[in-house]
Amino acid sequence: MPPMLFAHPFASYCQKALIAFYENATPFTFRLLDKADPATFAEFAELWPLKRFPLLVDQGRSVAEATIIVEHLAIYHPGPVQLIPEEPAAALEARFLDRFFDNYIQTPMQKIVGDSLRDPKQRDAKGVAEARALLDTAYAWLERRIADREWAIGDRFSLGDCAAAPALFYANWTHPIGERFWSVRTYRSRLNARPSFARAIEEARPYRHFFPLGAPDRD
Repeated sequence: MPPMLFAHPFASYCQKALIAFYENATPFTFRLLDKADPATFAEFAELWPLKRFPLLVDQGRSVAEATIIVEHLAIYHPGPVQLIPEEPAAALEARFLDRFFDNYIQTPMQKIVGDSLRDPKQRDAKGVAEARALLDTAYAWLERRIADREWAIGDRFSLGDCAAAPALFYANWTHPIGERFWSVRTYRSRLNARPSFARAIEEARPYRHFFPLGAPDRD
């Protein structure tokens, strides 16, 4: 029985997991988490009461968190694309970049997006300003890091890139990557063109009207 993934195609962390499946053409069953299907949501909540997706179910085992799903696939469903390098030092770097994109790109980006959904009287202007400043700092660090690299850890696609693709995709919508960050912008373009992520982008396209800040006419 193939693995089963509870997810939504527009959610950035779900895209991170989907990239890993698509990179190696790993068979799986997609369970769409949609308000129009309360039964699927109820099954998902029973499996994972914290209700954070994606969630993988494989051979009766529930695996939460996108990073851990990618690691799980590398162990139990390996393919030709090794998203977790065999060399310990390279694997450590891939995991570090994964944490960088989750903590310093995804988190402040989601702070800004989440704040826009609040009642105007309850918005956190200071927190949003801090999130935008953190994104600029992260862009500047990444500009130096990625300047001479094709992918996050060098010349091969890895877990770090699975995290980078949706993070930079939505971050640029939320807090545009300035022209001074040329290497980051071109890295984002390479990620968008990668077949595994390009597929995720297209699958999410019908849901762009859900983006609370307004999806830009690009990408």
